[in-house]
Amino acid sequence: MIGSNIYEIRRKRGFTLSELAQRAKISKSYLSNIERNINKNPSIEVLKKIALVLNVDLKTLLGSDDLEEPTLDSEWIDFVNELKESGIEKEKIKEYKALLEFIRWKSENSGN
Repeated sequence: MIGSNIYEIRRKRGFTLSELAQRAKISKSYLSNIERNINKNPSIEVLKKIALVLNVDLKTLLGSDDLEEPTLDSEWIDFVNELKESGIEKEKIKEYKALLEFIRWKSENSGN
């Protein structure tokens, strides 16, 4: 995905593979491997260099603009708001989680 984005942006900007590699101060073969998704995990430093030359931010380079923002079910939002209104602080949630796990365990084992 990252490689495809870099390839598309590079082509739109009119850079050859050699030009981008030279300006970003990375090897042509390394850039080629990134674009062909052979190297799927380039370092953030390399990505910053490429983004700078292509005049885009990292978010665009990574293609995260296309990713959907995670959404919460409205029932969960209502539930969290009810917790807040009842005075439960998020720092205490782990304590309540342990209590809920105990209640579930007790419920599952009470039939034995």
